[in-house]
Amino acid sequence: MPKKRSKGLTVLFAILPGAGHMFLGFMKRGLSLMSMFFLIIFLSSWLGIGPLLYLLPVLWFYSFFDCINLAWADDQEFGAAQDRYLFHLDGLSELNKKFSGKGGLYAGIALIFFGIYLIGLKLLSQFRFGLLPLAARYFQALLSVFPQVFLGVVIILIGIRLIKGKKEELDHRD
Repeated sequence: MPKKRSKGLTVLFAILPGAGHMFLGFMKRGLSLMSMFFLIIFLSSWLGIGPLLYLLPVLWFYSFFDCINLAWADDQEFGAAQDRYLFHLDGLSELNKKFSGKGGLYAGIALIFFGIYLIGLKLLSQFRFGLLPLAARYFQALLSVFPQVFLGVVIILIGIRLIKGKKEELDHRD
């Protein structure tokens, strides 16, 4: 069971999402918050999706005030607080079942394209000067938009799947 610590140090650590929780002994919750914070930064910079950074203040304020509320909670409330991951890995077995059929085929194709992208990006950086300048520019432009296009296609496919699943559910009820 986590134990209460110095409130001043808790506030200081709470400046970095997840660190205050870890200081209080809530390692799973802290790791979840810190991972989400840095994952958003990574994805925003790598995929070139600046608006994704708008999630950071929301996550920061949630993390900060959740940590402060934990630190200022009375002993009974603090003792009752559970250290759980914000996202659960329990769904991995369910995910494994989905990937055993057509989902596995689609995931495999996506991974192959992603691997080709990474290899192409590295090869381009090594052989840029050996290629014709115009061909190198087109190839680089194509590779630079690949992550955004790929993410867009995935989002569209998820949307189609959700609509299709909802329609099947409604048809099944009638």
